[in-house]
Amino acid sequence: MTPTARFNRPICVQGGYLINEVKNLDDVLECLESWPQERRGLAYETLYKACREAAAGRFPVSAVAENFRRFVKKADMLAETHQIRAISN
Repeated sequence: MTPTARFNRPICVQGGYLINEVKNLDDVLECLESWPQERRGLAYETLYKACREAAAGRFPVSAVAENFRRFVKKADMLAETHQIRAISN
């Protein structure tokens, strides 16, 4: 596998009360590997394969980023950056 390319901008994924920044292919794969088995379908499989192809240099990383953004948006887990408040100590 080639070194992981970073996305132009992070994709913020909300899971419960936590928001994770997905910044590269490794982050996408980590998210997909933890995706609940019962929620995996054709979109999941297609995105997973695209991610593996991008890691091998055979698919554009920018396309994976956009498709992942759409995937989490459809799952109602996309957190837009204007919705995020910084937590101060």
